[in-house]
Amino acid sequence: MESSQHEALLWKPLKDGKVQCRLCAHFCVIVPGERGLCGVRENRDGRLMTLVRDKVAALNLDPVEKKPLYHFFPGTKTLSLGTMGCNLSCTFCQNAGLSQSPRQGKAIRGDRISGAQIVALAQQAHAASISYTYSEPTIFFELVAETARLALKEGLRNIIVSNGFQSPECLEAWGELIHAANIDLKAFRERFYHEQCGARLKPVLENLKAIRGLGWWLEVTTLVIPGLNDDPAELRDMAGFIAQELGPDTPWHLSRFHPDHVLLDRPPTPQATLEMAWDIGKQAGLRYVYLGNIVSAHDGENTFCPDCGAVLLKRMGFAVRNVGLRDGDCSHCGKTLPGRGLEKIPGAGQQ
Repeated sequence: MESSQHEALLWKPLKDGKVQCRLCAHFCVIVPGERGLCGVRENRDGRLMTLVRDKVAALNLDPVEKKPLYHFFPGTKTLSLGTMGCNLSCTFCQNAGLSQSPRQGKAIRGDRISGAQIVALAQQAHAASISYTYSEPTIFFELVAETARLALKEGLRNIIVSNGFQSPECLEAWGELIHAANIDLKAFRERFYHEQCGARLKPVLENLKAIRGLGWWLEVTTLVIPGLNDDPAELRDMAGFIAQELGPDTPWHLSRFHPDHVLLDRPPTPQATLEMAWDIGKQAGLRYVYLGNIVSAHDGENTFCPDCGAVLLKRMGFAVRNVGLRDGDCSHCGKTLPGRGLEKIPGAGQQ
C-alpha cells in the first residue's frame, strides 16, 4: 500500500518551486514531482512531503542487545520499528528490501500507525525502550519525533540505530528526545563511503562527536568486510578516532560480514580478522570491544572489568548474564562500569 502524504519537517523553499531538504547531510535540492535520494521525501508543488510519516514496515520486540547496545539497560526488551527508505545506498545492506526499494521507485509499503499506538504497544509488551531502526531513522524523522515525545512522558527510553548521516538540524531537534544511539562507522576512508554507500565519511565523524556532546549513551558498530575496510592501518585509525574523540569507554562492536544485497563477490569475514580488529581496538585504548555475528561462543561477546580483568557480563547470542556486577560496580575491585541502567541487572551480589 502506498503511503499517505504529510508535509515534512526540516526543509526550506527555493526558487522555481524547488525545495531543499535539511534532514540529512545530502541536503537534497528537489524539483517539483521528484523525490530526494532517500526515496521517501517528495516535492509536491513546492512543498516537501514525507511518504513515511505513519507507515511502519517492520515492528518487533527485541532484546536491546540486538541493536547492539551492551551498556544500556542490559537484559531489557525494546520495541523496534522502521519504515521503508534510506539515505544511503550501501552495497552490502542486510535490509535492502526495506531500505532500498523506495530509492528504486517501488511502492512504499507499511501499516498505518500513530506514535501513541506505538507507545501503547511498547507498554503492553513491557518494553523498557523504543528503538528506531531497521532502515534509517533519519528518513522517518517526523514519526521518531512524535513517538519519542510521547514515550518520554510515559517513562520509556528512546534509541536510534543509525548510519550517522544526519544534518546538524536533525540532531539538534532530537537532542533531548533520544537516550542512546548505536551508530555505524562503516569505514575510515572517504573512498569506501563514496563507492560503497553513496555518502561521505566526514559528516559521520562530526555527528559522532556531536552525539557525544548531546549526552546520549553512544556505542559504535563496524561491519568488517574482507578487502574493503579490514586493512590494519585503517582499523587502527578508526580505533584511534573512537578512543580519542569519543572516549575510551565507548563500546566498539566489530561485526562479521556475510554476502548480501549486491556485494556478493567476497566471503564472510574470517574470525581471525575480527580477532585482529579486536586486538587493535584494545591496543588503541578502547576498554570495551565486542565481536558480533560470530558462530560460536567467544570472549569477544563478554564484558570484562578493565581494571582487574574479571568477567562482569557473559553473553551467548542476545542473552546476557550478570556474573560480576554489584549495583553497577565490579564485585571484585569496585570499578564502576560505564553505561546506563547497569545497576539494575539482577545477578551477582543481588540475591
